[in-house]
Amino acid sequence: MEECACGSGVAGSECCEPIIEGKKTAETAEALLRSRYAAFCDRNVAHLVKTVHPDKREENDEKSIGRWAQKTEWIGLDIVDVKQGGPDDDEGWIEFIAGYYEKGVRKKHHEVAHFKKEEGEWFFYEADTPELEQYIRETPKVGRNDPCPCGSGKKFKKCCGR
Repeated sequence: MEECACGSGVAGSECCEPIIEGKKTAETAEALLRSRYAAFCDRNVAHLVKTVHPDKREENDEKSIGRWAQKTEWIGLDIVDVKQGGPDDDEGWIEFIAGYYEKGVRKKHHEVAHFKKEEGEWFFYEADTPELEQYIRETPKVGRNDPCPCGSGKKFKKCCGR
């Protein structure tokens, strides 16, 4: 059993391959997202183009998708959040992080993908960057010349700040 590239833990022949090969349609937006990720891993540009919503295909042409697919090596998919996108829904949003290498540099692609269903078939519609939460420090920031909070009596830069 060769595990599917999407990371579902299921064999590819039972997971994304039937969707990519057109033997079955994705029942959920997440199933389509996973098949698109697996297609990026295999550089299957035809599936990537075919699963873009017809209204958005002009912006997501085969050449630009192909260029990006050829210069990346995908290494992992993490589904962060799923809103709607079930078998009975017409729209869905999935936040995910996909890890990849580009020119030997490890990178992460983090987005919220919007999917729409047309005539019973799911399509990728568009993507947005997720809203990031602002970090709020609960304690005052220790300056490098302040006394070290460990109680040593030394300046922070000469003690724990090293």
